[in-house]
Amino acid sequence: MEWDRLLNPGRLCRPDFEEKPGRPAYLQDYDRILFSEPFRRLAQKTQVHPLHCHDHVHHRMIHSMETSSVGRSLGIQVGQKLVERGSLTEGQQHVMAGVVQAACLVHDIGNPPFGHSGEDSIGEWFARQFASGTGLAAAVPVKVRPEFEAFEGNAQGFRIVARLEMGQREGGMRLSYATLGAFSKYPCTAEAKALSSGNYVGLKKFGVFQSERDLFAEAATALGLPSDGTGAAQVWRRHPLAFLVEAADDICYRILDIEDAATVGDLDSDLVAGILEDITGKANHPGDAAMPLRDRVGMLRAMAIGAAIESAVEAFMANYDAIMMGEFSDGLMEVSTKADAFAKLKEISNARIFTARRKTELEISGRQVLHGLLDHFVGLYEDLKACGWDVEALKARHGYWAKLIRAVDLDLRGVTDEYTALHSLGDFVSGMTDRYAVKVRDMVEGRISQG
Repeated sequence: MEWDRLLNPGRLCRPDFEEKPGRPAYLQDYDRILFSEPFRRLAQKTQVHPLHCHDHVHHRMIHSMETSSVGRSLGIQVGQKLVERGSLTEGQQHVMAGVVQAACLVHDIGNPPFGHSGEDSIGEWFARQFASGTGLAAAVPVKVRPEFEAFEGNAQGFRIVARLEMGQREGGMRLSYATLGAFSKYPCTAEAKALSSGNYVGLKKFGVFQSERDLFAEAATALGLPSDGTGAAQVWRRHPLAFLVEAADDICYRILDIEDAATVGDLDSDLVAGILEDITGKANHPGDAAMPLRDRVGMLRAMAIGAAIESAVEAFMANYDAIMMGEFSDGLMEVSTKADAFAKLKEISNARIFTARRKTELEISGRQVLHGLLDHFVGLYEDLKACGWDVEALKARHGYWAKLIRAVDLDLRGVTDEYTALHSLGDFVSGMTDRYAVKVRDMVEGRISQG
């Protein structure tokens, strides 16, 4: 792979886009993401702790902004090292940092309400529909069913930025090819993943729905991403900057999750401080004992992030040739000097944070909310099919659906068959914030709000 192509500023569905002086494509990407409605809704979407009242607990928006900050640092530092070895120009260094920052900002834009448990709940509901062999699901081809049954926020994110945003115009937000490539950690469809026998890191999940495959292929071709297989089995290799985006995400959520756990009382602050000291590799500083524990944890968190950034940069450079050949198949933090410390973070999170009672109880409630919404709204799409996919005919024939469409501003453009109907249903429910999902569920179930 070559940086001249990997940093391509051309836009999706506008490959001849010309940058304006003083306004490079990556800055426009960042602004389009920042001011978009899906990004704004991340402020009311779960990071780890659903519907938490504590103001210091992370939500998806602040996590995304922190990740973009770390990603920018990674891009700057890796870029500087590549300039020093003659692999990059100084101008390209700034582009690299900006592209990673923009891709990090948008990396969670496809996540549904209630965090990863929301993904599982939506996928579970679709799997039950296909298992029943009835309704809309019965007509959806078997080969694309996995993209519903294993609902994937990464693929939903690509769908949002490449199709649904900007009035569903061709190319959606029309982000630059470089940003789209850096965003895409899993450059394959669910069908291609199923057909592949390899263990490449980009195959851990799928990151593209069949409905957006051609759009991703356009970006991959413009970027010069190598691929394996052809047709439905085609799997692309990751854009090198996707490894930096992944590392920025890993650094932020692993470290900040345990700080949040201390804030909400799931972990003892002294334990968290000790874990962070393991990452920094430094013993207590003079005067630490007199520092309030919360301040000490905050200081150690900042130092741990800095140490993790340094180790990720070293890992990228140590594996640079394999990354550029599309042969590297690990996460940077997994092969970094902080690998053991991050493995410990993962172990503690799985054992103590993700299983906390309040979180578990709210995930159960969230599942019921999402299933209730999907159960209710699928009836609208079934009646839309009975009306020949004519929205106006549906409204004329079913007054209740007409009211509901108006009440929730349901967008039914592009719904022309069972496949597009189920994706539209997924778009609607996964796009909700945690609180809005509860509100709409209460509305359709007759739980009248006094507010």
